[in-house]
Amino acid sequence: MDKSWMCPDLGERTDHGCVPIPLKSRALRLRGTMQLLRLACILAGAAICSLLIFLIHTQLLTEGQLAAGTCEIVTLDRDSSQPRRTIARQTARCACRKGQIAGTTRARPACVEARIVRTKQWCDMLPCLEEEGCALLVNRSGWTCTQPGGRVKTTTVS
Repeated sequence: MDKSWMCPDLGERTDHGCVPIPLKSRALRLRGTMQLLRLACILAGAAICSLLIFLIHTQLLTEGQLAAGTCEIVTLDRDSSQPRRTIARQTARCACRKGQIAGTTRARPACVEARIVRTKQWCDMLPCLEEEGCALLVNRSGWTCTQPGGRVKTTTVS
């Protein structure tokens, strides 16, 4: 590459040849370069901080916090001491969105509309499996799921 057109250090090419750049102008250029460098460092630091915050947040979600709108079973106890009858008690932990509350959908813990629980219209949350029929208990303290073969599962809310 032909560099004969370039001026020696601290010079600037004009129509009349190379002219030295005044000291004040060189200082302004240097200040501008330093400001750009400082801005680049600040932006890089902000990007690193944002990445660290994101990583910490996702780590916390995986270490005990549930994602919004999800549930998990915490305890499940079964009592089969009575013949032809099994009593199961389960406790679920849910992270429901605004207007939702812990309930049951398709025989699994789920977040459901709070209105369903307030009005005790348990079958509106679809608590039974697809092939089962749902019916409210007379006193609305729970529901029954009836399987095609006639087996009935009764759930009461406490």
